[in-house]
Amino acid sequence: MKQGVIIRGRLVTSDDVDLIRSLIDKYFKQGRTFISRELCRHWNWYQPNGALKDMACRELLRRLEKKGFVTLPPSRKKNHQKGRNLTIPPHETHPIEGKLKTFLPIKLLMVRGSPQETLFNGLIHKYHYLRYCQIVGPSLKYVAFIKAYPVACLGWGAAAWKVACRDQFIGWSSLVRKKNLSLIINNTRFLILPWVHIPNLASHLLSQNIKTISRDWQRLYNYQIALLETFVDTKRFEGTSYKAANWIYVGITKGRGKNDRYNQYPVSVKSVFLYPLITKFREVLGHE
Repeated sequence: MKQGVIIRGRLVTSDDVDLIRSLIDKYFKQGRTFISRELCRHWNWYQPNGALKDMACRELLRRLEKKGFVTLPPSRKKNHQKGRNLTIPPHETHPIEGKLKTFLPIKLLMVRGSPQETLFNGLIHKYHYLRYCQIVGPSLKYVAFIKAYPVACLGWGAAAWKVACRDQFIGWSSLVRKKNLSLIINNTRFLILPWVHIPNLASHLLSQNIKTISRDWQRLYNYQIALLETFVDTKRFEGTSYKAANWIYVGITKGRGKNDRYNQYPVSVKSVFLYPLITKFREVLGHE
């Protein structure tokens, strides 16, 4: 490794690899989680709320192993990424139809870290076309209920590392983007359950979620976010709900995966929508 590699926005040098190898040798029996936490402490790699960036670090270690730079202890968890073994708590699936106003108010519950998080995970895994995938880094999960019946799920996580049309809309440099990217979060999953047919429900839930998401993020992670983003698969959807909830269309992606640097892994083109949470979002995101 002469020039190093960039993984999760961090330059990993040959000296870093030597450190990682020494930690693996020293703590091989303790396992991957223990090693990643030790590495976070060595790097002083913390989230804004003071927690270790453990999930991001484990992802970094997995990518280094895939590239052949290190050999990690065997994983103690099976199928942890794809959620193949997820079980869904019992839930009602009878049809829910009618005008939105007849069902108001709709309860939108933040379930991250609660017993109902398993309901979110299971519903997404069974009914969302992308299925469930464990989010690396900070995240929020919401389930919408009409009375006691779940009707929708919304998931939020870290922003995409680099999106040309989004970055042009913000007007920041690559160095500033690296510093302030955590001030943007991504609507990674949005699911209206298939037995629910209520016109305008999706845009209503987006608007409802926007009113609480800053407060929830501040409470869990101890810092304010400035902008929301999402990517809509153009082969499946038109982004109508986001438009109705006043999100801003800024362009399309280039059809490359988030880890693809050499155009080797094409994915579907997606429409990019943004929603500023504060008036001076460009000043905040562009602050050096």
